[in-house]
Amino acid sequence: MKFLIHLLESRFWALCIKEINQIIRNKQLLFLLLFPPTVQLLIFGFALNADVQNLKLGIVDYANTYESRELVAALTENQIFIPQNYSLSQEEIAQQVRLGQITAGLVIPPEFNRDLAQNRTAEVQVIIDGVDANTAGIASGYATQIVNQYSRSLDENLTPPLVQAQSVFFYNPGLLSSWFLVPGVLGTVITLTSTLVSSTTLVREKDSGTLEQLLMTPADAWEILLAKIAPLFVLLMGDILLALSVARIVFRVPLQGSLLLFLTLGGLYLFVGIGFGLMLATLAKNQQQVVLTSFFINLPLIQLSGAIAPIESMPVFFQYLSLLNPLRHFVAISRGILLKGVGIDILFPHVLALFTFVVVLLTVSVNRFRSQLS
Repeated sequence: MKFLIHLLESRFWALCIKEINQIIRNKQLLFLLLFPPTVQLLIFGFALNADVQNLKLGIVDYANTYESRELVAALTENQIFIPQNYSLSQEEIAQQVRLGQITAGLVIPPEFNRDLAQNRTAEVQVIIDGVDANTAGIASGYATQIVNQYSRSLDENLTPPLVQAQSVFFYNPGLLSSWFLVPGVLGTVITLTSTLVSSTTLVREKDSGTLEQLLMTPADAWEILLAKIAPLFVLLMGDILLALSVARIVFRVPLQGSLLLFLTLGGLYLFVGIGFGLMLATLAKNQQQVVLTSFFINLPLIQLSGAIAPIESMPVFFQYLSLLNPLRHFVAISRGILLKGVGIDILFPHVLALFTFVVVLLTVSVNRFRSQLS
């Protein structure tokens, strides 16, 4: 009892009451404390799914018989593999895997029906994009299990089975999870760093009152803003080089594509993060609001980017929603250059999306910054 009385009469309790009153009076802070966790919980609950399903499947059926079509039906009837397209050649399937248009490809040889008729093992090839090691391993297990079940349905007494699957993994033959996760985490780190650094740099001037002193500077608003962006850009490019070095040295992530292209597109993405941070700084009143808002927005961006969880495992609504996520495009660029060695011709849609984000974010930031200076 004495302890409780002493606590209620202490300065600590008075400070607690003061903080509680400030929180109650600050409606925006209450919004940031209550609304973002709720929305994030809903998004993560729907988007994060450990099950692998809706994998896009390309099919090359050289046999084109009833038995081969039954095998395709067995693979696609449970919604794990979704038939995306039928191709005429194995090379076309391999190219579609390289472009990211499909996750797996099924190649049925022309002698498939003949081998079955002679009670010999008929091999079919399953080509799997191994960039996402977790998804590739699970997809391979599903394919093998389904093919084995189909083989037993033909004749349970035959050993070895009539149909046998042979899986080939592209771009990540060892199925190392780090090769999939590290490029995504690299984009995540760049996003968080560029956003927080750029936003706190500007909002610190607002907190200290030095922003008003910029009114006396004989320069335009875009010059002042550019003078703030340029040093940040140089420092953040150093972060990209550091992160890439760690990925190469520690995790042995390969660099199959052009280093210059990677740095160029990484620099383009930095402008997205910087523009986003500057926009937050012009919207927030203090550094606390910047940090809270930044984490509220960045966490859904990370989870909906495919950096951690495969986009294919998300509900269809979130798959389309992720197209508005700049981090998704940079993660695709990072994995495409590092693991697949693709060039600007294949990455152009993602580059165009990033350029659009840069133009929109920097335009909004410059306009708001100019209005604040005026």
